[in-house]
Amino acid sequence: MRRRTKPLPAVLVATALIAALFGVGSTALASGPGSGTDAAPAAAHAGHAMAASVEASGDDPDGDGYIPANPPVTGVTPSDKEPAPAYFHEFQANCEVTHTAADDPIVYPGQPGRSHDHTFMGNRSTDASSTTDSLFGGATTCLAPGDASAYWMPSLFDGDRKVLPVGPQVIYYKSGVTDYTSVRPFPKGLRFVVGSPMQSAEEFRNHPGWVEGWECGDSYMNVDFPQHCPENTQLNIRMQAPSCWDGRYLDTPDHQSHMAYPVVKPGTNNDICPASHPVALPMIEFKMAFPVDGDMSQVRLASGRGYSFHYDFFNAWHEPTLAALVEHCVVGGLQCNARGYDETHPERGAALGPDYRLP
Repeated sequence: MRRRTKPLPAVLVATALIAALFGVGSTALASGPGSGTDAAPAAAHAGHAMAASVEASGDDPDGDGYIPANPPVTGVTPSDKEPAPAYFHEFQANCEVTHTAADDPIVYPGQPGRSHDHTFMGNRSTDASSTTDSLFGGATTCLAPGDASAYWMPSLFDGDRKVLPVGPQVIYYKSGVTDYTSVRPFPKGLRFVVGSPMQSAEEFRNHPGWVEGWECGDSYMNVDFPQHCPENTQLNIRMQAPSCWDGRYLDTPDHQSHMAYPVVKPGTNNDICPASHPVALPMIEFKMAFPVDGDMSQVRLASGRGYSFHYDFFNAWHEPTLAALVEHCVVGGLQCNARGYDETHPERGAALGPDYRLP
C-alpha cells in the first residue's frame, strides 16, 4: 500500500494537531489534589506532552507517526438504522495488573523511561518497544487468553506509595452507536490514547468520553479526587473511549485523530459515527477500582491531578476470539461476561468455553 504524501514535516503536522486538540501551551497540572480547580502548571510533567513519534519503531519504520491500515476499510457509510431495542450490547474483558514502568509504546515507542509511570494490564510483555507482532499471541492476565491486548493508565500514588488495582479490572466493550448491529471488531494493531495528561479540570469534566469521574462511598461525579473516602471502600473511575474509526490508520501522530466519538444525528436521539470516521468499533470503557480510603490529601496520579487521568489501548486480540465476542454480545444485544455469557439469557449460550477459549 502506498503511503500518503505529507507536504509538511511530521513534527509540524503533529504540532498543529496537538494545538487543535489541547490548545497551544497546554501543560499538565501536577500539584497536590484539591477541589478540582486549576492550579499552577508543574514543570515536572512537561516531558509527557503527547508529541509526535519522530523515532522509527517496529510498526512505524519511517517514524512519521502514521501507521496505515493494511488493508484500509473503505466505502463505509455511517449507519443510522434503528435495530430492535436492546438495553445492553456489551461484554467484559477482565484483566489484572501486570507491572508498572515509565514506558509508553504508543506515545514514546522505543524510548524506555521517557514517560511518567504507568500501570499496565493485560499483556505481560508490554514495554516501550512493544509492537503488534511482539504483543500478538503473548501471555496475558485477562480472563480470555485470546486477549493479548495492552491496556495502561497513569499510576496512582498515596504519598510515595504506589497503589495498584487488585484483581481483574472491568474493561467493557460495548456499542457506542444506536445501531449496535453495525459494530465490527477492532483491526489488528489499532492503538489510541483516551483523554490527555495535559487536560484541565474543565476539559476532563466536558470530555465526550467522561462517564462518572472519581467516586467513593457516597461521593460521586468528582472531577478531582474526593478529600476523604470512607474506610473499607475503594476509589473508582469510569471513562469511555472513542469508537468511530477513519478506516485508514492504526495510529496517527497525536494518537487520537484516527478515532472519534459518535455524534447525534440531527433531528433524532440516535448516535451515529461521523462521516469522517464512519467505521463503528466497540466502545471501550475503563472501570478501574483502587484500594485507597481515608484521607485522600496525598493521593495523586503519576500524570498529576485526578483530572489528568487518561489511558491507552493497543489491540492484540486473537482475531477469531474477538470476532466471536463482538458478534454474540455486541451485535447480539446481550450483557456478557468475559466468556460471552449473559446470565439473563442462558438460552443464548456463550461465545467462549469454560476455559474462556473458542469452543
